[in-house]
Amino acid sequence: MIRDITIGQYYPAKSVLHRLDPRVKLVSTLLYLISLFLFKSIPGYIVATVFLVAVIRLSKVPFSYIVKGLKPIVMLLMITVLFNLFLTRDGEVLFHAWIFTITEGGLRTAVYMAIRLIYLIIGSSLMTFTTTPNELTDGIEKLLHPLNKIRVPVHEVAMMMSIALRFIPILLEETDKIMKAQIARGADLESGNIIQRAKNMIPILVPLFVSAFRRANDLAMAMEARCYRGGEGRTKMKPLKYQSRDRMAYIVVVAYVVAVFFIGRYVPLHLWIF
Repeated sequence: MIRDITIGQYYPAKSVLHRLDPRVKLVSTLLYLISLFLFKSIPGYIVATVFLVAVIRLSKVPFSYIVKGLKPIVMLLMITVLFNLFLTRDGEVLFHAWIFTITEGGLRTAVYMAIRLIYLIIGSSLMTFTTTPNELTDGIEKLLHPLNKIRVPVHEVAMMMSIALRFIPILLEETDKIMKAQIARGADLESGNIIQRAKNMIPILVPLFVSAFRRANDLAMAMEARCYRGGEGRTKMKPLKYQSRDRMAYIVVVAYVVAVFFIGRYVPLHLWIF
């Protein structure tokens, strides 16, 4: 399961999405996530699906690699679906047994919420798959640059966010190594109840925290050795500049958001199909 987590990882490829300005990808991802909650009908989900499939094709990231990142959230997804399925009491009753009741509205809400969560994870992952940590830092810093006027340390905030995102796959890899080492020494991490399993995680958490603090200290020493003093007066080797493809990407994303809003809210399914 640890190896299936792909959050924060970069997938190198030569695609249109990889060449886009990181600011475009950050803003577009935010607009896409907002768009998932602007509609509540099948036509809206059809438009969102077509757009997501097109973006995945353009990214040249293997679909199997993207789906692998969904495995860690299966439990959260199931809990969300069950809560919406049994706690929403709108519409006609489809099933009733003891205290469990499934209604038409509950089933519809559960399915819609599951699709939204899956699309949300995939859309967010595509941004990190196609953007290096350095590009992500530069993009966040550039977008938040106006906050410098009110003395917000934008460069430091962007750098911390990028480092935290970059440390996710590193710590996951370290956790996998520690688990394998403990299992090789005879540790039992699978058997027992929840409390016993939590106790069995102690031999993993202690060396993991030690390793995390050691890596953070090494990073701090490396930055000091390179005379890092923050973002004041620093220049960029590759300054961010909008190209024609970036402006076209903005137009496409805005057109998608407008289309999914109006189609998902005001166009009935039978009129949209026929």
